[in-house]
Parts: sequence; C-alpha cells; structure tokens
Amino acid sequence: MEFVRLNLFVPLLIFICFLLPLTLAVDVAYCDKNADYDVKVQGVEISPYPVVRGAPATFSINSHTGDEITQGKLVIDVSYFGWHIHSETHNLCEETSCPVSGGDFVISHTQVLPGFTPPGTYSLKMKLKDRKNKELTCIGFDFSIGFASSAAAS
Repeated sequence: MEFVRLNLFVPLLIFICFLLPLTLAVDVAYCDKNADYDVKVQGVEISPYPVVRGAPATFSINSHTGDEITQGKLVIDVSYFGWHIHSETHNLCEETSCPVSGGDFVISHTQVLPGFTPPGTYSLKMKLKDRKNKELTCIGFDFSIGFASSAAAS
C-alpha cells in the first residue's frame, strides 16, 4: 500500500516542481540601516528564480510611501563576485504608474539578460530618487542566474 502512495506522490511532486512558475521573494537590506527613507520596501520578488539567461526576468519591488511621488528615477548597480559590472537608470514612471499616491505601490521591471551572462550569484543595489534627486530609498539584494539558458531550453 505504501508503494502505491509513493507512486502517486512522486509524479505530483515532479508536476509541482516543473510546471508551476518559480518565483522567489529575496532578502532585502537597506543601504543605510540608520536612514529613515521616505519609501519603505516591503519585499522583492523575482520571477523566474533563478533567473534564466536569454529569457525575461521580472523584478517586483513592493513598496510604501507616505507622500505622492510625481517623477523619479531608479538607479541600479550590479556586482558579480564584488566587482561592479553594470549600471543603468530607469524612469520611475516607466516602471510603475505615476503619480505614485501615498500608500502601497509596486515597481516592476522586466529585463532579458544576455545568453552569455555567467551563472552565479549577483548583488543588486537600487536607489529610488525623486525629481530633485533626493534619495527616497536605497536597497540591496542578491539574486542568482542559473546554469541553463533559454537557448538550451528550446
């Protein structure tokens, strides 16, 4: 009887692992633990996780603000094994609806990493600045890029 239950359980486990999209909420740390940022980050979710080279990856940053934000920018720096490898800046209003009212909001950025991106753990630092260049928040988190690529999957 146990053998029958195991035969039913294994296919179900395989189905769950391979057919459901993988999303992970990563640990986030503020750049300055003593700062009282105007925007509080409640969490970051990355999908798929680990990130697949050559395929879209979405970073969703759940945040809260007490004040309206009419304009701003995201400044992103990426490091690999402690070496700074990439910087980019995005218009906040292209990553979320503007103006951002007081309350909860989500910044969502989707990007395709090149197929030649080395697998491993990367560190990302993101600053959110308002239209006057005032830093509203600054966070850091690690994420992984898997060994597989979308070319290998096709």
